[in-house]
Amino acid sequence: MTAIRNLRVAAGLAVLGTLISSGAEPLRAQASGGYSLSGDRVAVYNIAGIMRVQPGTGSNVQVEIQAEGADAGDLEVETGRIRSTETLRVIYPDDRIVYRDLGRGSRSDFRVRDDGTFFGDEGSRRGRRVTISGSGRGMEAWADITVSVPSGKRVAVYLGVGEVDVTNVDGNILVDVASAPVTASGTRGVLTIDTGSGSVEVRDAEGDVEVDTGSGSVDVSDIRGDRLLVDTGSGGVEGSDIDVRSLNIDTGSGRIDVRRLASSDVLLDTGSGSVRVELLTDVDELVVDTGSGSVTVSIPEGLGAEIDVETSSGGIDFDMPVTVTRFGRSSLQGRIGDGRGRIHIDTGSGSVRLISR
Repeated sequence: MTAIRNLRVAAGLAVLGTLISSGAEPLRAQASGGYSLSGDRVAVYNIAGIMRVQPGTGSNVQVEIQAEGADAGDLEVETGRIRSTETLRVIYPDDRIVYRDLGRGSRSDFRVRDDGTFFGDEGSRRGRRVTISGSGRGMEAWADITVSVPSGKRVAVYLGVGEVDVTNVDGNILVDVASAPVTASGTRGVLTIDTGSGSVEVRDAEGDVEVDTGSGSVDVSDIRGDRLLVDTGSGGVEGSDIDVRSLNIDTGSGRIDVRRLASSDVLLDTGSGSVRVELLTDVDELVVDTGSGSVTVSIPEGLGAEIDVETSSGGIDFDMPVTVTRFGRSSLQGRIGDGRGRIHIDTGSGSVRLISR
């Protein structure tokens, strides 16, 4: 991939909420204040700031905005339906934004469309280029936003730079950022996190979870659901207390360390980095592939699987009985227990160890 005067007239806010709910033409207002968005699909866009997503009550998604910075008075908010989604967009009228919390010497840029939207399914090449920096010349303004989500809603939050925190939300949540750390805890439902750059931490999630980061570490723990997918271009991945049917972790560069895993279908792939996984249950299939790095697999007593191990450089070590069917200088095929599952391990450079728990 994120002080203006408050809206002072309560009646004006009420009228605003009514017009949004009715699907009227997009409306603009000063940024700071409260907004109510109806419909089952809602999206909130902000170039810079802190975004907090929390549980809400009632039938509408509530959005509270506090604009900050010397030029905060120039920020506006536009609301209205875009295709099938009710949206709220913080409008920055300048192409150069100064966000002090980004840090001196730091910068990020991406494209923003005329209606204030960015990223999404229309691609990243449309719109004007906006540069956000921690210092220098430009419009000094940002917006801190709290999004309150009633149970069962589909909500997407888009942020350029800053940070995002999602806590105790029950719904279908998408977080899409250019450059920002993302934390999520206590979520129920589908959770999707996409960041161009920034660390991601997910704790206590029930439901499908998907994390995609171009650069940044990922830490997932206490995950329960059908599917967990983690894809990072560069950055290590740590996981613990995971109970899912399918686990897929793919990192271009970085180690993978997964502890206390219960999953029947596991794929762990890193271009460069060690892999360690601790299995609590039998697997239908476990595939571990690393271009360079050692592999350690801890298996529970009674696990049964056909085993296929290949390493171009490094030893192969087992501390449990294995029926060997083929053995070479850098490869081994065999069977553990009843052989019902399948374990395939391939490392370009590094040792392979299978140890019993």
